Amino acid sequence: MALTRRQKQVLDFIAQFVEQHGYSPSYQEIAEGLGLGSLATVHKHIHALEAKHYLKRSFNRSRSLDLTQKYLQMEQRRQEASAGLARVPLLGRIAAGSPVEAVENPENLDLGVLASHPGTYALQVRGDSMIEDHICDGDVVLVEPSTEVHDGDIVVALIGGQEATLKRFYREPGGFARLQPANAGMQPIRVPLSELQIQGRVLAVLRKYR
Repeated sequence: MALTRRQKQVLDFIAQFVEQHGYSPSYQEIAEGLGLGSLATVHKHIHALEAKHYLKRSFNRSRSLDLTQKYLQMEQRRQEASAGLARVPLLGRIAAGSPVEAVENPENLDLGVLASHPGTYALQVRGDSMIEDHICDGDVVLVEPSTEVHDGDIVVALIGGQEATLKRFYREPGGFARLQPANAGMQPIRVPLSELQIQGRVLAVLRKYR
């Protein structure tokens, strides 16, 4: 059975937490780390992951979440695929202004660093609200899951638990946030922080020309 994006994020969060701390996270830590609204939501995801055999629980001890061999094998396959596809030759520099001498300087450009954070995912952009930041309709953005962002970061924001949008994030007085489009023809969105869920920050923009 396939994983949903959120289920994969839960698994990757647990794996990263165990690597950093040496023990599994509590349900509360999972909820806070992924910006989930309630412990009931965490329970739902854990139960689904158990049913899909990616996770198992030991009921006789606390912090009892263990990743199964199925998850480890999936991650190994993903890493092997990334290792084969994530490096391209960097042959030099080319001017986008005045012409300069093109000097070949062979290196490897490791694209894998863009997806090094567990749970990094891609979204295809629809619309032109971020066009002045050179993010166009049809582009693909790589997103690092995170609930902790800084003013000015380009974020994936969920408003009221329903509407997701890509905007620059700014905190404002009175417990509000401003989601700022990069399009002079559009107005910013102001929303109470209590109604806003930050799902991640943009790491990179990918554009395919043909």
